[in-house]
Amino acid sequence: MEQQSETYPIRVQNINVSFGSVTALKDISLHMERGRFYGILGPNGSGKTTLLKSIAKNLKPRRGAVFVNGVDIGKMKAKELSKELAYMHQNTDTQCDYSVTDVVLMGRNPYLGRFQTEGSIDREIAKKAMKATNVWQFKDRRINEISGGERQRAFIARALVQDTDIVLLDEPVSHLDLHHQIEILDIARKMTQKQRTVVAVLHDLNLASTYCDHLILLKGGTIIAQGEPERVLTEEIIEKVYGIKPYIVRGVNNNRPYIIPFKK
Repeated sequence: MEQQSETYPIRVQNINVSFGSVTALKDISLHMERGRFYGILGPNGSGKTTLLKSIAKNLKPRRGAVFVNGVDIGKMKAKELSKELAYMHQNTDTQCDYSVTDVVLMGRNPYLGRFQTEGSIDREIAKKAMKATNVWQFKDRRINEISGGERQRAFIARALVQDTDIVLLDEPVSHLDLHHQIEILDIARKMTQKQRTVVAVLHDLNLASTYCDHLILLKGGTIIAQGEPERVLTEEIIEKVYGIKPYIVRGVNNNRPYIIPFKK
């Protein structure tokens, strides 16, 4: 078990997730290595967010188990798990009136006692994270006063100050322009250089092909294909999952596939 936890920070073992009579995930098994960027892809309703929420313990599988660093998350308390993984939700809209600094500092909560407040070390960690995500200049602004892309970066900074080896990002670039999409995925990519395991739900196949080391392609709650982008993003697999006939350009961007979609 110790060897598995060292090699595989995340291990999903035969999980099934249902909502009433609807099965959202069917016998999903996979493992994720340290220092790699994983992209979860698939059409709407394929189970992408359900899989991410299951890893984050936001959903309890009907059957199977999820292990984080070798420990069954079903046996972990929320605070313990928060020291192992950070989870950025799909929706970063918020009605709170906190400053950007206050929002980022929330990532330090797992390390604080019941009535303890953030100290100088916590604030220094937050400062470094905000500088790394380019939101330090907004530190005194209200979180709802900054743009969507800036807010996304602030929530990624909050995930960074949680100081975990695993970071889960649910649609981190949705509704953002291309400039901000690249900016955020660059930040995510840099996390893996520090041996963090990053798992992101993505919709754009070309961004996933460019940034991810390993893709997990879902349809109807099952894994259709997984592996390196060049193995997963093929004409046959894309047509099977998305119902379109793609034209794939190769030989550019480190030989990663670039998809041009056509109607079937």
